Amino acid sequence: MQLKYNRQPSLGSSILKTLIKIFLLIIIFIFSIFLIEKISFPTPEKKYQIDVTDEIKKL
Repeated sequence: MQLKYNRQPSLGSSILKTLIKIFLLIIIFIFSIFLIEKISFPTPEKKYQIDVTDEIKKL
């Protein structure tokens, strides 16, 4: 006599698997934010000033 193989996972195990995946994704997201903060991106050395007085006079 063969036993019937239950292919469907139980509701508790599927919820647990999704919760673990969501938790891991949140941890990876927070870790990536901290890593991006540590990188120093170059800042522009020259400040640009735009003169809009000529544009205002045209209106």
